Amino acid sequence: MKFRVAREDLADAVAWVAKSLPARPPVPVLGGILLEVDGSTLTVAGFDYEVSTRAQVSVDADTAGRVLVSGRLLAEITRALPSARPVELAVDGSRVTIVGGSARFTLPTMPVEDYPSLPEMPGASGTVDSAALAEAVNQTAVAAGRDDTLPMLTGIRVEIEGEKLTLAATDRFRLAVRELTWTPDAPDMSTAVLVPARTLADAAKTLGGSKEVTIALGDGLLGLESGGRRTTVRLLDVEFVKYRSLLPSEHTTTVDVAVSTLAEAIKRVALVTDRGHHLRMQVTDGALTLTAGGDDEGRAEEDLAVSADGNELLIAFNPSYLVDGLAVLRSGNVRLAFTTPSRPALLLPLDDEGNVHESAYRYLVMPARLPG
Repeated sequence: MKFRVAREDLADAVAWVAKSLPARPPVPVLGGILLEVDGSTLTVAGFDYEVSTRAQVSVDADTAGRVLVSGRLLAEITRALPSARPVELAVDGSRVTIVGGSARFTLPTMPVEDYPSLPEMPGASGTVDSAALAEAVNQTAVAAGRDDTLPMLTGIRVEIEGEKLTLAATDRFRLAVRELTWTPDAPDMSTAVLVPARTLADAAKTLGGSKEVTIALGDGLLGLESGGRRTTVRLLDVEFVKYRSLLPSEHTTTVDVAVSTLAEAIKRVALVTDRGHHLRMQVTDGALTLTAGGDDEGRAEEDLAVSADGNELLIAFNPSYLVDGLAVLRSGNVRLAFTTPSRPALLLPLDDEGNVHESAYRYLVMPARLPG
């Protein structure tokens, strides 16, 4: 196998595939990147039995073939090669030679016959705007759990009902829900799957090259394809929580405030909190008071002028949960919607007219128990 390729094209494709490789592969070949030339197309691929990634690059090929090399090392080399200079790669027996400008590298190959076959891409189910999908996944992934012993909480539930996509994730302490429209191949399509949140977030963020992403479902896999790049993710075969019943339908107290103002104040007041301590919110007419800490460990307090409506309220939260939700709202102002100090609160984005788009994004956070 021998080919020439633009350094930027090769480096981008290798870097994208390398991101999905396991840090500690159970067997060495799963830490490799597969390079395969067919005609004038180079396919760069990785697979660890859970996630597969493939990127295609146009090359000037002398001979076809396939080879497996260390993914981490290949990514570092292609990133370090001189820019704006073509790269030549050739396989000679059990060695691979990479030449870029005056730099020359020789790498050992890995046994390609031991590499597992990559899964086939499922049939296309529909398309969605790539920027909208990336934003929706980012907004929901923030609430997904990190404990792999509870797999149902580490995923993002993707629900499809006709032209509506609903994404939801929860770690039991907060819940994020985002709805968006897409173009299904079958207008009456109705299904739901659970996708590993970290994998879906990485894929949605890095898939590029066009304005649309093709979503494919089938055979226990979710596939995403855009701009010559495709990835498949093995679905989680567990039941997701019945989250809709957790969303309150009415509120007794609401507070409207600028997102940046509230986020900065929470970060300041939370400086005196240690692990296990919480931030308290006191809602009065036209004011929101944030307090944290106590006489023993230091105390902080800050008053914010807000638009408040309804009953006065004292409620407490983990400050990091609030900051996480505010960071992904994508709006200038937020509405905090409360019922009682022991019930979850909602963070809702407001438009320029001060209206809530209930279907766009909902971030629910559980309160902390107040002493006494």
